[in-house]
Amino acid sequence: MREKDKFRGCLIGGAAGDALGYPVEFLKEDQIHKKYGADGICEYDLSAGLARFSDDTQMTLFTATGLLGGTTRGVRRGINAAYTSYINDSYKDWLRTQSEHYPLRPGQHYSWLVNCPGMFTRRAPGTTCLGALRQGGGGTTHHVINHSKGCGGIMRVAPVGLYFCDRTQWIEKEVDRMGAEVAALTHGHPLGWMPAAALVHIIQKIAKDGFSIREACEDAVAKMPRFFTGNDYVYEMVRLMKMALELSKRSIPDIDAIHQLGEGWVAEETLAISMFCALRYSDDIEHALIAAVNHNGDSDSTGSVTGNIVGASVGFSNIPHHFLQKLEMRELILEVADDLYTDCPIDIKVPLDPIWEEKYMKMTYER
Repeated sequence: MREKDKFRGCLIGGAAGDALGYPVEFLKEDQIHKKYGADGICEYDLSAGLARFSDDTQMTLFTATGLLGGTTRGVRRGINAAYTSYINDSYKDWLRTQSEHYPLRPGQHYSWLVNCPGMFTRRAPGTTCLGALRQGGGGTTHHVINHSKGCGGIMRVAPVGLYFCDRTQWIEKEVDRMGAEVAALTHGHPLGWMPAAALVHIIQKIAKDGFSIREACEDAVAKMPRFFTGNDYVYEMVRLMKMALELSKRSIPDIDAIHQLGEGWVAEETLAISMFCALRYSDDIEHALIAAVNHNGDSDSTGSVTGNIVGASVGFSNIPHHFLQKLEMRELILEVADDLYTDCPIDIKVPLDPIWEEKYMKMTYER
């Protein structure tokens, strides 16, 4: 069942985990403890009074506007390309925010987010994403453009699981496959895009069917081998997913479990670590995020994906206030989440809201 609170929770939760983990992304555990104390980083390390997020949240927002732009143009103009085409164009706009200055010169844009000055900041963008998009992106699961399995594909796909959670014309497997294809735009190794499909599956089951996090993860473990029959890499991913499920039930310190799952620099490890933290603290997003970021690896990405999962489950209304108060661009994130929830009217006879037209037809909206 489509619930605005889950949409908001998923995107804000992801941004919160990203912002908590971003300051320690490249620190080892001993460095984290030396700087933040024995418990590690447990609250935002503010910069100029704000909790800054990384490229993970930036690209997640561009994924969302790509989806909405695709639907809007398809409905209003009667011509609809593949959603991945619109998302790829949106990512190329994101690339411009990483390499050019605000404001951009007048011209064709694919996401209204290029009209937001705050997007024009480099937050340790992934080299694979940058390199792939400089070449135009456009990879698919069948026509790969590189062999990267970095986590830059999985960390941005949560909006796919949200957006299609109740679209009856899209069957579950097709939505999962879209998650894989969105990741494959820039990441060509099967373990760069299959974990994205698994995350989309988990988000979709939580948002659509009201599954618990454990039920959603168990369902993903069961379904992924069926969805990716013939690709042996799926069993490597599922092995880690099963390990995360098992470790979450055992009396083992969080960090010891995470060490068994990896560091999160590659997508299958990001998925497994995030699953573990979300499963262990399924009703407590604060402790889930703290566990997800205090380790040697890619802390902002494991924090972001954990926040997507737990945020979708507990909802925005159950995210602690101190994770909201100083979060950078919080209102913009909520606005994008609300747009995903509301969606474009599918009846061409319904007049298009002027603001929606500015956002997803003209791309001229400024916030």
